[in-house]
Amino acid sequence: MKYAEIRLSGAGGQGLGLAGRVLAETAINDGYNVCQTQSYGPEARGGASRTDVIVSQDEILYPMCRELDVLLAMNQPSADKFGEFVKEDGFSLVDSTYVDQPPAGNVYEYTFTRTSKESFGTPLVANMIALGMMGALTKYFGLDAWRQAIMKSVAEKYTEMNLEAFELGHRNGREILHVKEGRVDLAYDRKQPVPDWLKKIRERQKGQ
Repeated sequence: MKYAEIRLSGAGGQGLGLAGRVLAETAINDGYNVCQTQSYGPEARGGASRTDVIVSQDEILYPMCRELDVLLAMNQPSADKFGEFVKEDGFSLVDSTYVDQPPAGNVYEYTFTRTSKESFGTPLVANMIALGMMGALTKYFGLDAWRQAIMKSVAEKYTEMNLEAFELGHRNGREILHVKEGRVDLAYDRKQPVPDWLKKIRERQKGQ
């Protein structure tokens, strides 16, 4: 990946600002140049707010997104408003908890908010589940770069839950690729030891 324009959109309170910071930090961890912008104001009161992240191997000369490689839409207004800006070879990732009319083009649907409530007892990590799935589907960045970014961006007492939410989304994203491409991407390099944080999550899952 040499250049990508990514928009994370939804309503106020869905954690799109945090998700944007994690995404930007992840790209930086992997050695990319990054430009992040956020919208505020009346849109943040339940309409379509957004965080835009541009990632490039080269210098970023223009700070605004024009054609989206990836759109995350966490509510219907976001899907309606921003779906048309996704490139023909890009894709939209929508929260089907709230989006029942997805945009045209290549779309992946998943119940991020409902899954967050059912798995963690709160809707607040739906953003991390979405980032995990995005990470798996795009293959833009290494899993360890995501982990480091989450640990740096999230308060320590919430780090474990956010890491687990991200892994849940990443695992489901790999399953989507398995259906689509007939194979499953590796969550980590099998030539390297399995990270302790991933061991802990999987041990907990086996005990459930």
